[in-house]
Amino acid sequence: MAGCSEIRSEQTLSDPTVHADSSGRKTLVFATNNGEVGKFGVNGRVDAGIIDAPLEIWHREETAVKSIKLRVWMPEVATESPPKVAIASPVEGDSSPPPSVALYTPDRALGTVIEVSDLNDLADETISILNLLVKPVAETATKLNIYTTIELTSSGVLERDYTLNGELQLTYSELNH
Repeated sequence: MAGCSEIRSEQTLSDPTVHADSSGRKTLVFATNNGEVGKFGVNGRVDAGIIDAPLEIWHREETAVKSIKLRVWMPEVATESPPKVAIASPVEGDSSPPPSVALYTPDRALGTVIEVSDLNDLADETISILNLLVKPVAETATKLNIYTTIELTSSGVLERDYTLNGELQLTYSELNH
């Protein structure tokens, strides 16, 4: 139809509700007056001195994940002894190539950044196959901070695109032995 265009808008949600099942298992819930838009959850545990933290990203129907950016650091030792960070099993979809994954240390910011983009057939699903691994270098580190930015794009004509920003602080007291 000539002269027609989509009516789109963008909204940033940066004041999520935190649901905590335990000190190592928490979820950020992003919502508007129209209900939940997305969730970012971590279910971490310590195994042989390494934090093994599976991640889960849920988003409402009619949206797809455009990109995921995580900044990970341990605040007690962030400047003098940053932890070693990895992402396990970079995700692979059913029929498309795996997404693009970048891992780097940011300029002038604490921590390690993990960026995931080009999600292809994973973009419209709940993503529960990313596994964050963090190995503290300092024995005194027990807290893990994860700042997340998730970009969602909608498929509806009158829908909004969303940017979800939030931070989780998880505590793993079993690291301090």
